[in-house]
Amino acid sequence: MFWRKGYEGTSLADLTRAMGINRPSLYAAFGDKEALFRKALDRYAEGPAAYVRESLNEKTARGGAETLLRRAVDLLSDPRNPHGCLNVQGALVCGAAAEPIRRELTSRRAAGEAAIRRRLRRAKAEGDLALDADPADLARYIATVLHGLSVQAAGGANRAQLLRVIQTAMRAWPR
Repeated sequence: MFWRKGYEGTSLADLTRAMGINRPSLYAAFGDKEALFRKALDRYAEGPAAYVRESLNEKTARGGAETLLRRAVDLLSDPRNPHGCLNVQGALVCGAAAEPIRRELTSRRAAGEAAIRRRLRRAKAEGDLALDADPADLARYIATVLHGLSVQAAGGANRAQLLRVIQTAMRAWPR
């Protein structure tokens, strides 16, 4: 439900109906909606979004970046999934009451960018990345393209359109 409707768009009634439980059971099992959302984020990171970690283990940094983006398109274009990425869509529109959730999602996206940056720094140290390439700038670029793919998918872009974005983005890879 959170992936489909975002944090604020998902009501307690939506959650209890989807889980087949009543409100007291939801509170007993998870505490509150915010705690359940955090658990959903953890599960998402270990399940559908596990490709992020896996992609950073590719032999080359360029291969890892391209795999990361292509695996994102696989997830985003799978008709069994809601459109977009939970980490991006989850709090695009949040009021003041959801500020802790917005901060949580911002932190998780920053952690993903930091993981990409570490991989790129390693690549540079190993001679796998151009000497004039800035790992921090390149990591920010890759993360921006990754998040942009999610926004585009949520807006209706199809698989072929998303793959063309990757082709264009990879042309900017430092030589």
